[in-house]
Amino acid sequence: MKSQPKTKPLGTTEIILESISDGVFTIDHQWRITSFNRGAETITGIGRAEAVGRRCSDVFRASMCEADCALKRTMETGAPIVNCPAFIVDAHGRRIPISVSTALLKDGRGHTVGGVETFRDLSLVEELRKELAGRYELGDMVSRSSSMRRIFEILPQVAASDSTVLIQGETGTGKEVLARAIHNLSSRKNKPFVAINCGALPENLLESELFGYVKGAFTGADKDKPGRFALAEGGTLLLDEIGDLSSALQVKLLRVLQERAYEPLGGTKTLKANVRILAASNRDLAALVKKGAFRQDLFYRIHVIRLELPPLKRRKEDLPGLVERFVQRFNVRQGRTVRGVTPQAMALLMAHDWPGNIRELENVIEHAFILCDRDLIEPRHLPEALTGRAARQAKIPAVSSLRMMEAQIIRDALAQNGNNRLAAARALEMHKSTFFRKIKALGVELPPDDGRTRGRRK
Repeated sequence: MKSQPKTKPLGTTEIILESISDGVFTIDHQWRITSFNRGAETITGIGRAEAVGRRCSDVFRASMCEADCALKRTMETGAPIVNCPAFIVDAHGRRIPISVSTALLKDGRGHTVGGVETFRDLSLVEELRKELAGRYELGDMVSRSSSMRRIFEILPQVAASDSTVLIQGETGTGKEVLARAIHNLSSRKNKPFVAINCGALPENLLESELFGYVKGAFTGADKDKPGRFALAEGGTLLLDEIGDLSSALQVKLLRVLQERAYEPLGGTKTLKANVRILAASNRDLAALVKKGAFRQDLFYRIHVIRLELPPLKRRKEDLPGLVERFVQRFNVRQGRTVRGVTPQAMALLMAHDWPGNIRELENVIEHAFILCDRDLIEPRHLPEALTGRAARQAKIPAVSSLRMMEAQIIRDALAQNGNNRLAAARALEMHKSTFFRKIKALGVELPPDDGRTRGRRK
């Protein structure tokens, strides 16, 4: 019987490196990885066998790899670096915040044979920081607005049900993003999410897109084609801009919601629809019902749960978080290392009314990325629509964007609580004396009606 080959026992150093949760790897002078511990595997999602022998920049896709590599600085200067913030993109495409420490790797005679880098996963620290900052985050949605708090609070329960949800809000407020969040939190998350814009297609084409058609249904239908209901089977179907549906299609959709069944164009066989319906509209459907432009019975079918997304101009306290999110997104897409925006640029963003809402903000940040030639976005990188507007008005005072944001938060809290000062302070989880002190310091003008007088008159 053949004896099994003996594995080389781990030395003390290897045992220690394998037991710690921090990621540790070493490189040679050609920047090829020579060792990769278990912690590095866990944080990156990349196996040791896949990493060893490859150049570290090919493995890590870190924010500092291209422009300001900490390990490269250490190799060139010999000076160690401790707790340098950065992020990496793991094997699943997730952005992982880390802190990096580097040092030279020397042999027993003191000769430099490479470098060593230690990195720590700061995801939990980052989540705690967001929680302490009063920030809510879910998928691509990020907010610290009290007007969004209720949506974040009830979203898990909404997602857990299979009821129809109506999402309302202005164009560009993120209705499809919210719909995707509902789908991703639901039991249908592993099935398809399919969206269709009901206002973007003519009626005859929209009907075939929704329900599909069979071969021979009309001229040119040379084979069966499944519709969006079939493509979303077992998952979720978002009917965006449902207020633009014609009366005839409203009737057909009502039947699907009532009977969970439909027939493709030209077909005689009834198909079952195991699909959760989410509807979205930038129009006031209740007003359309009163005008007779939208069926009342269909309205009540899709109005089981209603979520309304406020426009960006009513939640400007979310601007810094949204800007941070878009900066991160474009950094990953374009391989850049932009750190954010200057206070002057943020002040211009805060002064804008954002008629295009979050979609407009994303376009503005993408525009700035094209022109930005350094690590911070400055006013000169912003579109003329923002800088020109501010220039035509009196120049924005040299007040920090944080103060502007605080003032806007207080105004929003007052508006949402009927100008009741004490209720607004409670909503912001702020002591009343602190609340009034901030109002005075920030120069917020209080409306004459304090919200309580009106209540006593009733």
